[in-house]
Amino acid sequence: MSKRRVRAIFRKELREYRHNGNIVYAMSILPLVFLIQPLIQVFTLSSSASVPLRHEHSLLYMLAIPVLVPAVLAAYSVVGERLQGTLEPVLASPIRREELLLGKALSAFVPSVAVAYAVFGLFVAVVELFAQPAVASALIQGPDLLAQLVFTPLLAAWSIWVGIAVSARSSDPRTAAEISILLCLPTVAVTSLIAFNVIPAKPATAIGLGAILVILIRLGWRVASANFDRERLITGTK
Repeated sequence: MSKRRVRAIFRKELREYRHNGNIVYAMSILPLVFLIQPLIQVFTLSSSASVPLRHEHSLLYMLAIPVLVPAVLAAYSVVGERLQGTLEPVLASPIRREELLLGKALSAFVPSVAVAYAVFGLFVAVVELFAQPAVASALIQGPDLLAQLVFTPLLAAWSIWVGIAVSARSSDPRTAAEISILLCLPTVAVTSLIAFNVIPAKPATAIGLGAILVILIRLGWRVASANFDRERLITGTK
């Protein structure tokens, strides 16, 4: 595998993202939705609310960002090439399938994880500065910070392979994005249920979910590779 070709695909995809209004919109609006709503809720809480808040894991609600943002980016990866008429030249080049997939996956992974960490860091900073001290100390807990750090890249990687697999089978970018988000919603549901204590937030739960995500990522790579058939993509057959 050539690192130079992977980097070339990576840079090409990033350039296309910058010139695509829908991609820029998704990368800005989706994170803001998951940032503003929790902040409004936090700022309305009084100090007395800190006691029940200590038994919740509300910060895990923001793990929806590394699920949904990369799904939208990856959903554009193949169908976007077809829409622009650049798919056939790319597939006819000497780039290996693995190099092309890895370059496209990295181009969605890096900005998505960066956005997720940035939004989460901004949330924590604003809460520490402006929320009630008791509320801030109850909300920002060490295990939740660690969960954000560890699960953000895992969730993003899983969503990306889902998006690429869907994109390889789609002919419309909007449809591909909608299907990718729909397929990733169960992951958002699980993180939300943990955030609100419907599913107990225990070390065993975190280890189990981490192991499941690793398996899903490997499975997603295989499914995306299987869907990325050059002949089928060029002819447009299903």
